[in-house]
Amino acid sequence: MIIQSPQSFVVSQECQKVAWQNGYRRALGEADGWARYGSTTAKGTVWFAAEGHEGPWFLALDHLGIVEDLNLPQADLPGPGLVRYAYPNLTALYAVMSRVYQLGVTLPDGPLEEYKKAIAGLPKSTEAERLIIQRVGQDIFRDRLMTYWQGRCPLTGITDAALLRASHIIAWKDCDSDAERLDVHNGLLLSALWDAAFDRGLVTFDDGGCPKFSQNLSEAARAELRWHAPISLTDKHRARLAWHRANSQSSA
Repeated sequence: MIIQSPQSFVVSQECQKVAWQNGYRRALGEADGWARYGSTTAKGTVWFAAEGHEGPWFLALDHLGIVEDLNLPQADLPGPGLVRYAYPNLTALYAVMSRVYQLGVTLPDGPLEEYKKAIAGLPKSTEAERLIIQRVGQDIFRDRLMTYWQGRCPLTGITDAALLRASHIIAWKDCDSDAERLDVHNGLLLSALWDAAFDRGLVTFDDGGCPKFSQNLSEAARAELRWHAPISLTDKHRARLAWHRANSQSSA
């Protein structure tokens, strides 16, 4: 694979379009055929390159959290960033860039930074005031989980926002810090019925993302908890689910 350097007008324009249409609108220059872009809302920077205007197209990333969550095959290609990826056409590049931006705005501390700004100056002396601050955090957490899980319950496929809940794996009250409370790896986006069972420890998930039901859950209730596929988990989810399993009623 040979990187076109410097980029032709067509390649340069296509790189700009894929960057701009996916939230990376700060042009940071070109070097050795790689055009670099940043974002005011997403963490990390991205680089784009190509062999020619017909492809293949290349992407480089420097955000470890995004790289870990993507968990995609990497290209054996020298270049900038931590890793590089190769795509046969622009359609494939656009598809992955949508996910890159979603992860960039949720990892690793985007929700925490937003929370700190939102509560700066708010009084915290009374229980009512502390509950308001907690609600602010929970609203931010839900918003970022909606982004991370792409607005759908991974178990059922439900996309109706009114039926989706931001489910903490380690409960808000049991977290050691605001960073843990607002970390998207400490949450699942579940439909309301699954959230109720998960929150009460009547169901948890194994490392493969499959449900484990409590013996205290009736057969009728189990039958209503329908699911289509296991949840796709990262190691960071699995570490927190170990806590949930240890503190839930699920044993079967």
